[in-house]
Amino acid sequence: MTHYTRVVNVFFKQVGRQAGQGTSRLDQIDGGQQLAEKAPSPQQDIGLKVLPGPLKVSIVGSGNWASAVSKIIGNNVKTTKKFASPVKMWVFEEIVNGRKLTDIINTDHENVKYLPGYRLPENVIATPSLSQAVQDADLLVFAFPHQFIRKICDELAEVVPRKARGLTLIKGIDEGPESLKLISDIIREKVNIDVSVLMGANLANEVAAEQFCETTIGSKVLQNGLLFKELFQTPNFRVTVVEDPDTVELCGALKNIVAMGSGFCDSFCCGNSTKAAVIRLGLMEMISFVRTFSKGQVSIATFLESCGVADLISTCYGGRNRKVAEAFARTGKSLEELEKEMLKGQKLQGPHTSAQVYRILKQKGLLDKFPLFTVVYQICYEGRAVTELIPCLQNHPEHRRRELGTSPALPHPSQGHTDTRT
Repeated sequence: MTHYTRVVNVFFKQVGRQAGQGTSRLDQIDGGQQLAEKAPSPQQDIGLKVLPGPLKVSIVGSGNWASAVSKIIGNNVKTTKKFASPVKMWVFEEIVNGRKLTDIINTDHENVKYLPGYRLPENVIATPSLSQAVQDADLLVFAFPHQFIRKICDELAEVVPRKARGLTLIKGIDEGPESLKLISDIIREKVNIDVSVLMGANLANEVAAEQFCETTIGSKVLQNGLLFKELFQTPNFRVTVVEDPDTVELCGALKNIVAMGSGFCDSFCCGNSTKAAVIRLGLMEMISFVRTFSKGQVSIATFLESCGVADLISTCYGGRNRKVAEAFARTGKSLEELEKEMLKGQKLQGPHTSAQVYRILKQKGLLDKFPLFTVVYQICYEGRAVTELIPCLQNHPEHRRRELGTSPALPHPSQGHTDTRT
């Protein structure tokens, strides 16, 4: 039996035990670094309150992913009295082929720049005014590049109704004065609403084409997660709700770093076995990072949801970060050039996230514990050779720990079990 097979067996044996006893919650590592402290939101109990219907939905963002989910939301709200039929979508105004993008969306019902070829529901109404898009919303869906989170939240702070509930689809992290800060925390603190998180193996064009996929909603307030599940779920877009939102959100950010490593691997024609090692060791670093920096308890079962291993695999084979990383290594062009050439206005998340993670790890003296995350950053920004990825895999501390018997492949489940999967 190979080392890889043993690891996989341990992984699924533990999950099998959890399946019979509910979702396991792992105790936080003693002495682990925590997320920056956050003040409790007055909206934490909003899930217990019944909002008068029909609920008005607004989408903050209009890129590839935002446009894809607008198809789901726009069609779903027409099938129930719980949600109001018009869905407002904030669009950063641009001129495309001599016309305003908002006019194109509202007249032709297609986002020709970011999701060409897919018709949007006629009840999705584009507006260039952020305040008009959100001012009377009950449910807010955030879907834009994480680089703009603080600026947009500052504009929203005085406009969003206090009754509103939020769902972030934004994949990325931010840095606080002391350590890591989650995107959901920034929204929660600046806009003063409860925020759930949606992440999963969801490539936007495949979702728009209504190909079957799964996704995960993480929510601190279960009722809010279940409400957003009603808004999003279709026969081809299956939603699971878990009460482990920090893990869900961090998986969505960290997998883009691993995807960059996967693209680098593809650039010098490594085989699928080498790429599988990048994915496995990347997953181990993701688990370790979440356990180290998450403030709450961490459920290992969350990594087996769509937001975890499924999203990691799909991104490492079909995502924009993998594609641009391969081109970066092959062409010698800058990441900025390739972003413009290949993504047509979309933003590349992996390099930016790798830089933030690198600074956080360096501040805490943990770079040697996360060699894959570190080498991706160094290839992107410090001119390190792409071929240095292989020695990183060969000498990964995960191999040494396993050989010495000093660390299990995965953390042991805690004694208490709580069923949090819906």
